[in-house]
Amino acid sequence: MVQYWAERLADRDFLIAVFAAVAAIMTVLTLAMPLLSSNNLDKRMKSVALEREKMRARERERMARGQAVNLRREPKALIKRVVEDFDLAKHLGTDDAKEKLVMAGYRGPGPMATFLFFRAAAPITLAVLTGLYLFVIGSFDLSWQIKLLIVIVAAFLGIKLPQVFISNQIAKRQLSVRRAFPDAMDLLLICIESGMSVEAAFRKVSTEIGEQSIALAEELVLTSAEMSYLQDRRLAYENLGLRTGVEAVKNVCGALIQAEKYGTPLAQALRVMAQESRDQRMNEAEKKAAALPPKLTVPMIIFFLPVLFVVILGPAMISVFEIWK
Repeated sequence: MVQYWAERLADRDFLIAVFAAVAAIMTVLTLAMPLLSSNNLDKRMKSVALEREKMRARERERMARGQAVNLRREPKALIKRVVEDFDLAKHLGTDDAKEKLVMAGYRGPGPMATFLFFRAAAPITLAVLTGLYLFVIGSFDLSWQIKLLIVIVAAFLGIKLPQVFISNQIAKRQLSVRRAFPDAMDLLLICIESGMSVEAAFRKVSTEIGEQSIALAEELVLTSAEMSYLQDRRLAYENLGLRTGVEAVKNVCGALIQAEKYGTPLAQALRVMAQESRDQRMNEAEKKAAALPPKLTVPMIIFFLPVLFVVILGPAMISVFEIWK
């Protein structure tokens, strides 16, 4: 049985067929994913609500006992033990890893330990699998130096894969926040002008904007929770800008801090920042529209023009061949 599978894995035609089947399945899943995806807004908002209650309980416990109590979920025992035994935080941790995890929506010590664990396990796993395939299973006409180089490249890719995953999550989250933030600013302005407090306005906007952007709703709920127990609202605004990493959100947070510091009307500052956010979103849409013609040039030359030539010149060529006959 082992010999059979070893021969099959070394067969190039079998691997091509497997990759083609996987590509076909992934294409079908990609097309069907919007139909199968469920709305996880309620689950995410419930998780954020639990996080808010934990922060409040932690703060009350700290004030009662005079010490901080960590109420966040701890990582799994195996992952935690591996991270602590090999001191992965010292060898594989980066200075901005925690900030990037927060920007990607992963909070607490659990995601950090999981990130370090996979950053250590991924290169070892890829290197071992690549080495087994090149040196044991496959029969490639390559020198051992080239095979060793391929194994090293696979290990390097394994180190970078967790970072690439986190970067992709940050990009998706920031895109969702940027698209929904102008509408959130308009809702926040309406709430403030109607007489609501800032905390109540943030909480109300978070419930309304959740259908459009779950990520922005989470951040607004956490900001309202921080404003309810932090001594200075400035820290809550700064944390909102750091968690999102979006320039428009940072500008609005700066304007809110200035309004709190100098006593300027908050509604006026929000109105100006809301208009700037809408203008920025329109400018981004115009940039994407202006970039379409250069991007469509190469596909048109490769795919459209040959088909167009066949459609135009095909009947003429058929007529010429019939005359020659």
